[in-house]
Amino acid sequence: MRILRAGISLTVCFAFFSSSPAAASEQQVNFAPHAKSALLMEMDSGTVLYEKNAHEKLPPASITKVMTLLLIMEAIERGELKLTDKIRTSDRAASMGGSQIFLQPGEEMTVEDMIKGIAIASGNDASVAMAEHIGGTEEAFVAKMNERAKQLGMKNTHFVNSNGLPSPDHYSTAMDIAIMSRELLKHELITKYTGIYQDYLRKDSANPFWLVNTNRLVRFYAGVDGLKTGYTSEAKYCLTATAKRDNMRVIAVVLGEPDTKTRNSEVTAMFNYAFNHYQVFPLYKKGETVKAITVDKGKDPTVNAVTPHQVSLLTRKGETPEMYDREIVLAPRIKAPVKKEDVIGHIFIRTKDGKEVARINLFPEKTIQQAGLWEILKRTSKNILLSYQ
Repeated sequence: MRILRAGISLTVCFAFFSSSPAAASEQQVNFAPHAKSALLMEMDSGTVLYEKNAHEKLPPASITKVMTLLLIMEAIERGELKLTDKIRTSDRAASMGGSQIFLQPGEEMTVEDMIKGIAIASGNDASVAMAEHIGGTEEAFVAKMNERAKQLGMKNTHFVNSNGLPSPDHYSTAMDIAIMSRELLKHELITKYTGIYQDYLRKDSANPFWLVNTNRLVRFYAGVDGLKTGYTSEAKYCLTATAKRDNMRVIAVVLGEPDTKTRNSEVTAMFNYAFNHYQVFPLYKKGETVKAITVDKGKDPTVNAVTPHQVSLLTRKGETPEMYDREIVLAPRIKAPVKKEDVIGHIFIRTKDGKEVARINLFPEKTIQQAGLWEILKRTSKNILLSYQ
């Protein structure tokens, strides 16, 4: 089997339960009647449980910061940033209007506090300060945002800035927002910040700044620990929210709501539907080895195929895992070089009648470089000798 270059990084094919009569009738229920667009997704499988105009291009307002936070988290994971690093605020970052944490030109703040300022208070100034630090300029950072969106398969998204301030060519969709929210949530550290209801910045200074989460569901709905609100006069009230109960995490997105009360009410209705009608059964942990694969001409002769995230089976309440079949399809051998982002196999989950409900990409545990000629000759000679023993 040929290695598939992962154009959509770590994503799962979306499965729909609309084939069952009960699901079809429930899909007709409009859980978000006042939203211009909405979507409800189960996190582990990527299954869409409800959608409304999910591919309509709309201004995302500060939900844009989900991508900003994703690039920050990925820079931390790569070791390019530490939570304790100090970020210096430029004149431009300090000049941002709208929601802000009132950074002053030249003020330094740790990465962790900047993340709090973005995640809790939706600070436009903190977003630009971090964008300039990572990208050199905000424009260069925005190019990274658009490239990451392309990698994730966000086909109807284009970013112009890092904070979501209004711009004619700045847009996204409920589906694309759910995709990037799901990717951000793979970084478990993020909910440490998005789940905070209130905190302080500059706590030990003469001018402490009180942070109150713009997502009130963090306080008022059991299990909510994120993710990001948004508002402009054009976008109206927007929210990508996530909640976890037991083993099940769901993501709800609404765009273009008339007010915060309606926005929260409709997201609550979507969450209630998910938790009342569905359940998940964990199958694999994040990074769990599924099987080892032979690597032709690799510096390492084998590599483990691993899961990119926790893998769970989503079922309706009352169903059991025994009602589904699981198949692992891997290449018997792959050819070096092998990159960590190469798809080298899949886990298929199907109903007993053969309908595919989930497909999970499998990736190499590590990068494998091509072996040199001398190393290949030594390995070949050793195998020949062993075959005669």
